[in-house]
Amino acid sequence: MLCHRASSVMEKLFEVIESAQGPYAKFEILQYKPLELPDYYFSQKSGVRLKQVRITLNNGTVMTEAGALHFMKGHITVENSVGGATGMLKKLASSMLTNESVFKPTYQGQGEIYLEPDFGHYLIHQLDHEEIIVDKGMFYCCESTVKVGLAAMKNISSATRGGEGFFQTKLSGSGICVLKSPVPQDEIIKFQLNNERLQVDGDFALLRSGSIQFTVEKSTQSMIGSVTSGEGLLQTFTGTGQVWIAPTQHLYRPSVPVQKKFSG
Repeated sequence: MLCHRASSVMEKLFEVIESAQGPYAKFEILQYKPLELPDYYFSQKSGVRLKQVRITLNNGTVMTEAGALHFMKGHITVENSVGGATGMLKKLASSMLTNESVFKPTYQGQGEIYLEPDFGHYLIHQLDHEEIIVDKGMFYCCESTVKVGLAAMKNISSATRGGEGFFQTKLSGSGICVLKSPVPQDEIIKFQLNNERLQVDGDFALLRSGSIQFTVEKSTQSMIGSVTSGEGLLQTFTGTGQVWIAPTQHLYRPSVPVQKKFSG
């Protein structure tokens, strides 16, 4: 009776807006219906909704960012392996370089996992024996078949002038992953490059295939030309593969601003 009531209440609270099914785990993006929160009155009027990631395990294993868990139900065990002193040092280094947590807990078993709700945006992406490089802090959770590592910039200019630093997050293998996005999914442009070059003026590229080379180049051949053109340095992506960009990213703040309902 209590379980039925809990399920009924949850169904009324949100709807599933995106999902992906793997052999042992299902990932869903839940979007809450408008809440009676005065502090977010105008945000919700403009279409901003609270969202949450739900993972349904069927004797599967998933990994998440530390602190992402909201609640879970079922027969699920949690592990957080350090991997000895060497493993600890690697995790600390990775955390400082990619803006992600030192330890990523692993959940295994059967049941439902609900991650922390947020007013941000989430992307579900399926890897198929491939490698992608994502912007710092975008990783949120994935199947255990996906390996999370570091991708180093190829040259000093890309690291110091590209706005991304010396390292980014690398995801490789096969499986489902969920990424945090600074913009809604329908505002992301996905380019398929075929031995081509894409150049952008800014740091709003979110994701690229591991086969894509990233450099920072002058907009023109001469320094004077770059200055007079008003463009300066451009992030440059070359090769064959995908590049995702978010042209509207500068319009969004790191977190949804609190907009209180006018009472006077």
